[in-house]
Amino acid sequence: MIETPSLVDQYCHGVFRTELGLGTFETQLGRGGGPPAPGTTFFDTQTGFAVRRLCPPLLGLDPHCPPARYLARRRDLGVIESGRRLLRGSGITTYLVDTGLPGDLTGPGELAAAGDAEAREIVRLELLAEQVADTSGTPDAFLANLAESVHTAAAGAVAFASVAGVRHPLALAARPPGLGEVRGAARRWLGDRRVGGHLADPVLLRHLLWVAVASGLPLQLHTGAGDPQAHFGDFARATEGLGTDLVLLHGYPYHRSAAHLAAVFPHVHADLGPALVRTGARAAAVLAEILELAPFGKLLFSSGAHGLPELHVVGAHLFREALERVLGAWVEEGAWSLADARRVAGLLAAGNARRVYGLPEARQPSDRREL
Repeated sequence: MIETPSLVDQYCHGVFRTELGLGTFETQLGRGGGPPAPGTTFFDTQTGFAVRRLCPPLLGLDPHCPPARYLARRRDLGVIESGRRLLRGSGITTYLVDTGLPGDLTGPGELAAAGDAEAREIVRLELLAEQVADTSGTPDAFLANLAESVHTAAAGAVAFASVAGVRHPLALAARPPGLGEVRGAARRWLGDRRVGGHLADPVLLRHLLWVAVASGLPLQLHTGAGDPQAHFGDFARATEGLGTDLVLLHGYPYHRSAAHLAAVFPHVHADLGPALVRTGARAAAVLAEILELAPFGKLLFSSGAHGLPELHVVGAHLFREALERVLGAWVEEGAWSLADARRVAGLLAAGNARRVYGLPEARQPSDRREL
């Protein structure tokens, strides 16, 4: 048997504080902004089927019960109690929480209390810059306040996260912009910016990334829907040896490219989360593909969950099941020893994240699980 180690969810968000209707709940299962096909819902996805299989038993229902029955039970229990049962049923012992998304979402402390776990904050760089801009009247004040804010955030956060490469590929250039270039971009952005407008200027995004790199804190980079090798290679090459670890997030369906970059660059790591959540019953096949390419010390579990505690459950359970199927089969075939399979499972589940983010060892869960 392969003992399931405790899980460090190295990238997730908080959960909704308010109850959701059927339609709103279903939209959280979709991958894009469009509606589902006529006559279907977003429950008709691998993620939706995984929710219906894994989550009802945690609320006292049979697996695969109809969505309407499941949501009725959820409402009967209330958003606090249902969230508590779901999060504690995930087996996650540490949450690293990106607090940069809008909406009425729980913070790290609330997530930790609900899940009987530990939690640390990940600071979203672009939101930080936008908040600084709201209180800075001049370009020089903005740049000075931004540097101070990044420094202050680095003292309390476990990592920075950025969507710079998604908002503008030129943000990932292989060198930081010059001071004059940054001042000019700041002047234009502050002059044109509407209240609440997102930072999309490539010069300022590039400046922000390099300020974060200088902090030494791990930097999580959203890869979006594109091939990460096409955009992140030059930035990875330029930051090698500077002391900052890069973690590529959400690489699916280009998970093999993300794994390849993790193999090529010593400071680059790849996130496992959404690749497994989105593929559901096919998660083991996707995990095996990633393990073909990346060194085992460069891969980190996450749920990537946002809004629904069900997504934390699905992420954790699918990861465990994929480990069981892939590593267990290799042990049975004689390709791996049982000791090596257990050691690698521990690295992917928690050990790599604890090393990259400097986390202490967690307390052992009272109900230890086995694969």
